[in-house]
Amino acid sequence: MRQAICGTALALMMVLAMAAAQGQGVQGGSATAPPLLGPVTNLPLPRYVTLKTGEGNARRGPGLTHRIDWVFTRAGMPLRLTAEYENWRRVEDQDGVGGWVHFTLLSGVRSVLVVQDMVAFHTRPDPTAEVVLRAEANVIARLLQCLPEWCRLGVEGGKGWVPKTALWGVDPGEIIE
Repeated sequence: MRQAICGTALALMMVLAMAAAQGQGVQGGSATAPPLLGPVTNLPLPRYVTLKTGEGNARRGPGLTHRIDWVFTRAGMPLRLTAEYENWRRVEDQDGVGGWVHFTLLSGVRSVLVVQDMVAFHTRPDPTAEVVLRAEANVIARLLQCLPEWCRLGVEGGKGWVPKTALWGVDPGEIIE
């Protein structure tokens, strides 16, 4: 009797493991899963967006009846969009703080946040290239172009190439033309 129960339990565990593997899209020869798409916009999730206004309420849930947990106060701030529900988008800043904001407060125009102090902007994507300006931490810059390890940014006063490691608002390896 005990052997029959153990055998049944083992068979059940194998069936469940196979079902879980199929449910996760495990296929021979496929190293990456397809990107998750938002149910409203059909755009990839997560993705980066920009706050359009100087003030945006982040709510606990998607709707005006939910309490405000946070207020974003910097126009142009890059935000990571992680979910969609009707006219609401769940976003977070570089510290992981955020909530649900109305889609009209967001723009698809990309910006980044400089996270290292006195970052050099170079004329080319090369650490030995001429430095055209420097930016302090927490400066918001327009994202113009990205290579695998460098991004070309625009700020008031100029443009230049900055290593991705000095930025928040762009994924490692992300290419933007």
